[in-house]
Amino acid sequence: MRLDKYLKVSRIIKRRTIANEACDAKHVTVNGKVARASYDVKVGDIIEITFGANTNRFEVLSVSEHATKESAALMFKQL
Repeated sequence: MRLDKYLKVSRIIKRRTIANEACDAKHVTVNGKVARASYDVKVGDIIEITFGANTNRFEVLSVSEHATKESAALMFKQL
């Protein structure tokens, strides 16, 4: 699954366009490398998102095309 879609489906970022813009602005890294929105997310990847002075790290636990609010919370673990 594309990185921008994963960020939206897992509800880490509210909208896919915002996720896409964050990737374009190089605010998103995967496993320590700047990632494009088209990056193929895999289980075990470490995603780091920087907005202003805040940096959040997440570990990918599962990848699913669709998720309810409850199951979206189980798709990642905040580090």
